[in-house]
Amino acid sequence: MSRTPNPAFQSIPIMQEALDLTNISSPNPEDRRTLAQEVRDACINVGFFYVKNHGIPEDFISGALTMAERFFSLPSEDKMEIENRKSPNFMGYSPLLSGNNDPEGGGDLQEGFEFGWEELEQSSISDESKKEAGAMAGSNVWPTQVPGFREAVLQYYHAAVKLGKSLFPIFALALNQEEDFFSDKTQHSAALLKLLHYPPQTGPVDERVIGIGAHTDWECFTILWQQPGIEALQVLNSEKQWIKAPPIPGTLVINLGDQLARWTNDHFKSTVHRAINRSGVRRYSIPLFFGTDYNVPLEAIPSCVSETNPYKYEVITAGEYVKSRLQATYNHH
Repeated sequence: MSRTPNPAFQSIPIMQEALDLTNISSPNPEDRRTLAQEVRDACINVGFFYVKNHGIPEDFISGALTMAERFFSLPSEDKMEIENRKSPNFMGYSPLLSGNNDPEGGGDLQEGFEFGWEELEQSSISDESKKEAGAMAGSNVWPTQVPGFREAVLQYYHAAVKLGKSLFPIFALALNQEEDFFSDKTQHSAALLKLLHYPPQTGPVDERVIGIGAHTDWECFTILWQQPGIEALQVLNSEKQWIKAPPIPGTLVINLGDQLARWTNDHFKSTVHRAINRSGVRRYSIPLFFGTDYNVPLEAIPSCVSETNPYKYEVITAGEYVKSRLQATYNHH
């Protein structure tokens, strides 16, 4: 039985004892249902939860982090060669303050590098994937100045995508749907990974310019690796209080995004969050944003709609929605 909703949460659920994913693919249906119930409670109450035993090897994480450090240390002119504004699907480099996730803010004090699905043994997405991408069609771009960059970050990417694919059946069970509910909607791995670098914020504090302004994520869910020892992530509760979500060694943070909120007609929360790096040192994080295929219409599950909770969102394809949010964030059309 689901616990009583608590929108004014004071901490992220299971902070000290992260949700254990050991049984995520258990042959015992009861193990998977038990896990799904824990996920459901977190999705209804907060929209964020920690996970352990997630299956991503530590050397994949350290390899991606090393490449992020090397890439963001490049001269600005080298990074700007692959600026995301030059790409129709916004892949590539985003400079400091180029994005503004909070319309009330003055810009996001971070720089990023974003890319989507690509096989390790090829240098561009397949024609089939391009065809299915619709509004988000286009290839990845890669820096040529960092040897081994593409291979290392794609190695982490594919491990995170594997985890994401195993989460979809659990989310389906959490919604009282069949486990394969999302299977036909997630055939082409519409997952975007972003390497993020937050320089230390020093000098006078301006609340309009922080690491990343208050926002919700756009896809179904985000798989987030946070650099150990540096607190930056904060989550907004219903009483407008910012609750810290510190890094916990050996865990990842999972948070829901707008697509899953639309699928569930807001039964599951896409919770506002932000990041502020006032640690005095550089901070890195690696989010993987996992959504449905770009050609899939985002339409509420019928069981989540009623006379007292009518449809809240217009139907739009996942690709159209993601691209519209990218355009708004980077002020680019």
